[in-house]
Amino acid sequence: MSSRTGALLIHGLGGTQYDLGSMHKQLKLSGIETHSLTLPGHGMTPHALREVRAEDWIEAATRKYRELAQQYDTLHVIGMCMGALLATIVCAREQHRSGALIALAPPVYIDGWSTPWYRTLRYAIYLLPSLASRIRVEESHPYGIKNESVRNVVKAKFERGESFHYRWVPLSCIREVDRLRRAVRRCVAEVACPVLVVHAREDELTSLRSAQFIARQAPNARVEVLENSYHMVCVDNDRAQVARTVLEFVSHAAQPRGRADSLASLRRRPAQTSACYCGNERPRVRTCAGMVG
Repeated sequence: MSSRTGALLIHGLGGTQYDLGSMHKQLKLSGIETHSLTLPGHGMTPHALREVRAEDWIEAATRKYRELAQQYDTLHVIGMCMGALLATIVCAREQHRSGALIALAPPVYIDGWSTPWYRTLRYAIYLLPSLASRIRVEESHPYGIKNESVRNVVKAKFERGESFHYRWVPLSCIREVDRLRRAVRRCVAEVACPVLVVHAREDELTSLRSAQFIARQAPNARVEVLENSYHMVCVDNDRAQVARTVLEFVSHAAQPRGRADSLASLRRRPAQTSACYCGNERPRVRTCAGMVG
């Protein structure tokens, strides 16, 4: 009997599956069944993000992962920006071994060239939750996209009010992204599966330092550096290279395991490991700007 291969794709903060461009289509053409989820606080209005915690996102992604892990012999976990943080946390806490982890533009550090000089002021605002929930972090030029034609399409979509991505997010949920980044720095060394990090050299949100950190900490990681894109790598100039690299990597990823072994290992795992907790301490981060997710 032939084995089944699936992929879980996780979008970014304020986003939808549009964040991943044609990745669903490319994977399906290669015989991989794709699945996605709408993270808590998404698919509505930005106001819905005000009360969402990092734990809510982790729980939703973990629940979807466990559902799919029972259905497939090989399962790949793919995330874009904040989705890459969630994918990393899920793979670490679940000790995922039956496929690959694909981290697309993971913002382990927010230190890209477009980040503003006043970025650290948000730490003080975090101490005033009611104020943080009212402050808006707006999407703005260049919208994470280097390709001018694509950027103009995105700008027009925003102006028409289309629901492909939130135009702004509350500052209070940026704090939750900061907590995710702290969790990733703690637990990435526990990721047991092969890891591919795809990162643009000119990413305006997060520098190559993020990719380099994962490459150093994860036991089995490879980094693909893009030379002609900004943050939104799946829709920018290098999108064909991104798709090609991902497909080549997953084709050589871990051998599929039997479904019985998959179910047994899920039953043995604890729900969460201490290294993957977000924690409530003040996040040790530097910046926040642009398409944070």
